[in-house]
Amino acid sequence: MHRNTGKFVACVAGLCLASVLVAVASQVDDQLTARKRVFKPIGPGLRTVKRGQDGKYYVLASPSVGVAIFDDKEKQLTVIGAPATAATDKAGRAGIAFGEDCDVDAQGNVYVVDRGDNLVTELAPDGKLLRSIHVIGPVSVAALPEGEVAVSTLRGLHLVTVYGPNGKVVREFGEPEEFSSRPEINRLLSEGRLGTDAQGRLYYGYTFRPEALVRQYDRAGYAGLDFEFTGLDAYPEAQAARKEIDKQEKKQTPPYFLAILTAFGVDPVTGEVWMALHNTLLHFDKEGNRRSEYQIYTPDGARLEANTILVEQDRLLIGADPHGVFDFERPDRKH
Repeated sequence: MHRNTGKFVACVAGLCLASVLVAVASQVDDQLTARKRVFKPIGPGLRTVKRGQDGKYYVLASPSVGVAIFDDKEKQLTVIGAPATAATDKAGRAGIAFGEDCDVDAQGNVYVVDRGDNLVTELAPDGKLLRSIHVIGPVSVAALPEGEVAVSTLRGLHLVTVYGPNGKVVREFGEPEEFSSRPEINRLLSEGRLGTDAQGRLYYGYTFRPEALVRQYDRAGYAGLDFEFTGLDAYPEAQAARKEIDKQEKKQTPPYFLAILTAFGVDPVTGEVWMALHNTLLHFDKEGNRRSEYQIYTPDGARLEANTILVEQDRLLIGADPHGVFDFERPDRKH
């Protein structure tokens, strides 16, 4: 009797494990291949792609290009913030030393993280400099309503600092997570990039955190949903990252970690989140549940190591340096 019970327990355990494996396997929806390359002048130095309320696309490639502006048919219109020998030219147009990120507000003004000069600059649609905010170690930027701008940095005590129209700090929020006894390791592992949606919510994607995470905040800085990559298929990389944290904690040299989350994008209407872990693409619904997982490739079959994602109604624009930007059909919208 005990033997039979044991076999039954083993069988149940086997079924449970099989169910888990089936559940994990169901998350992997094979590969996703791009339909075509877009914004073809852009390749090396690609940093990000944004779309304004005017329907134009703003593509940052630095230090070689600046912010290239395309119309809704993907025809290049102009370039602003092109590299310059002086900070501004005679017409008042600003040059970007090294652009790391950008965003665009409702008026078409472009905010650029200039890591080379430790600035966040606001440029008019014609490239004229409107204002500069001095920020040490800026990483990412998001334009908010009413002239506010959110910035994430390498060194700030908080994860996000929001500046008002006058360039002064109006609020700060988000605390570095604790992975180590060394504060500098915790701060580095809490570094992240910013995104927004049409409801004015802010999204913070942790670049180096062992378990990939995008956290949603309301405009006032109160945390909302977490979109986190967990489970059996996330475990090996997360475990390796935590071992590396333990190893570097014992060293006296400045910490250095490889990126886990390389890009993310937010559906501006629904609040769904798409994450890239190098060439793995994850889709989360608006409640934070992971729905699908893909390996992404260029039209000619090369792995695409994503560093930017723009989510649109019927497609995903995913880019990588130096390959450029590619158009993908949204697999969740197939009929």
